[in-house]
Amino acid sequence: MRSESPSTSGQHVLHGIGVSAGTVHGPVAIVSTAIGVDSSEAPSHDPEGDSATVQLAMQRVAEQLRARAERSSGNAKDVLSATAQLASDRGLLKTVTGHLRNGEGITSAVHNAVGEYAEKLQRLGGYMAERVTDLHDVRDRVICELRGEDAPGVPELSEPSILVAKDLAPAETATLDPAIVLGIITEEGGPTSHTAILAAQLGIPAAVKVSGIVQAAHTSDELALDGGAGMVLVDPSATEITELGERSARRTALLSGSHGQGLTKDGRHIALLANIGSAADATKAAALDLEGSGLFRTEFMFLDRQDAPSVEEQTDTYTRVIESFGSRRVVVRTLDAGADKPLAFTQMPEEENPALGIRGLRLGMRKQELLDTQLEALSRAYRATHGDLWVMAPMVADVDEAHYFAQKVRALGLPKVGVMIEVPAAALRASRVLREVDFASIGTNDLAQYTMAADRLNGELAGLLSPWQPAVLEMISFACKGGATTHSHIGVCGEAGGDPLLALVLVGLGVTSLSMAPKKVAAVRASLAMHDCSRCQEMAQAALDSSTAAQARDAVISMADPAVRDLL
Repeated sequence: MRSESPSTSGQHVLHGIGVSAGTVHGPVAIVSTAIGVDSSEAPSHDPEGDSATVQLAMQRVAEQLRARAERSSGNAKDVLSATAQLASDRGLLKTVTGHLRNGEGITSAVHNAVGEYAEKLQRLGGYMAERVTDLHDVRDRVICELRGEDAPGVPELSEPSILVAKDLAPAETATLDPAIVLGIITEEGGPTSHTAILAAQLGIPAAVKVSGIVQAAHTSDELALDGGAGMVLVDPSATEITELGERSARRTALLSGSHGQGLTKDGRHIALLANIGSAADATKAAALDLEGSGLFRTEFMFLDRQDAPSVEEQTDTYTRVIESFGSRRVVVRTLDAGADKPLAFTQMPEEENPALGIRGLRLGMRKQELLDTQLEALSRAYRATHGDLWVMAPMVADVDEAHYFAQKVRALGLPKVGVMIEVPAAALRASRVLREVDFASIGTNDLAQYTMAADRLNGELAGLLSPWQPAVLEMISFACKGGATTHSHIGVCGEAGGDPLLALVLVGLGVTSLSMAPKKVAAVRASLAMHDCSRCQEMAQAALDSSTAAQARDAVISMADPAVRDLL
């Protein structure tokens, strides 16, 4: 995407993918890389003894991560706990032992075993592939333990700085202090990675996939970052810093005046909601000026466990989430796991193409006890709170699946039942699918992946995955037309909902609510207040009429109120 920041040219301008808005400048702090294997180590002559040494190192790393998790909350706690589980993985230790028995040195065995494990996760795709960064973090920490060195990661910061890294482990991102970490720039990673999501939730401006940033950081004293546009200025000039500062001040002023319901300039209500993943997230989000939660990702209760959470455990969590928001809306997505996020207790076989396999509702239809337990827990939580509870199923493809889910939900007396529209088939046939349910929520990340036939974890295909792709917008338009035909609510809960510019297009297409990282709500609310519905519709049509994602965005920004540029 092109930046709407100060006009700049030359080699000192680098571009990537903006994942957390904000403009900052400051000194560089480079995240230290792993020390790697010990090149002088001898082959293992005592595989069992060396295996015990590795096991002890893994245990220490797991304990360190769990201790950090206990000091954290929300998604940060979930991510750290999940990474600690990887450090305790028996299968990983078994693979290390196999390498030791083949005569490899102790640190080489760890490095190569993790490489094998990482390949397996990559083949699984989806959520599991996203955990490769976590796994590499565990590898590096274990090798440092074995070599008696400090773990790699964020240096001790003596002044507010911008962090630069090849990639930043979620375990590191989760515990960053926004008061001293001005921004985050990585050379790798993706817009849906743990690191990107955590940065947005922490409110730290961030950009990923910034090619050449690590090399540039080693030879520069200062960086300027536009986290919305994904633009980095290396050794910015005084003029550029002044322009960025002025833009930041304008943005702060716009956000400070952003309060209350989401309303267009002519008074159309667009509910602005938060994406959450835990009861702790709900508590934090509920304290903010927003209208509820448009996506509660319940799978974090299920992942990295040997058995499914009980109905009592789930009921307690759902009750706490609903109570946090009081009378405000809470949209719960049932378990979104399966081939792309394998669960140990489902005993499902590996699949050749997990992104197109048994995941989401497809898993619930085959393991009905999982879905039935979850819906029973939601029913109990609703009866205990009488909150504004909406329940939706992920990965719904056709009318039969929507009908199956709706029957189950309504049989338990839950008030609102819906589906996720992530599959092009559901978007194209939305008018029929929505006859079975009360509402739909569009997951733009997966919808882009399936529409463009581009793996959302492949950084080289990031351009195809842009929600600005006219074909993706066309799919959203089909879904909204289906909603208009059936008088159904249509929301968006993918990352696209938190883009202040794209939000205008989504409203123009017919979307009635937007759910996003809580920190993004104020900017979207301010953007909506600058534009009436007819202008949003004109912008939506201009985007649909464009040939490319870049042209679509350029067309819309040329039609938007100039002040919106300060929100990006």
